[in-house]
Amino acid sequence: QVQLVESGGGLVQPGGSLRLSCAASGSMSSVSSINVMGWYRQALGKERELVASVTRGGTTVYADSVKGRFIVSRDNAKNSVYLQMNSLKPDDTAIYYCYARWYSTTTGWGQGTVVTVSS
Repeated sequence: QVQLVESGGGLVQPGGSLRLSCAASGSMSSVSSINVMGWYRQALGKERELVASVTRGGTTVYADSVKGRFIVSRDNAKNSVYLQMNSLKPDDTAIYYCYARWYSTTTGWGQGTVVTVSS
């Protein structure tokens, strides 16, 4: 019913910044029923982990490893969620996946966008 499409990944040097975007598209009733939007990431050889999320009401959650460096936000008018990543570290290298969770607890995932932090 809803598609999630990420963009904004790329190659950056340590200390640099990237801004990831994710747009949800579908019926109005489907997108309006999304409660949580956010980002997971999976690095090579590691488990998928939650990076940051934001509810429709504005409550945010961040992984301890990104607090103070990353900012998650959303624009309900555009049905989008963003992740501003600052002071990037090599350990941030991963595939980043946009996700959404409906009030029904159903979840959806984007295709992923690659972030590589290397000098």
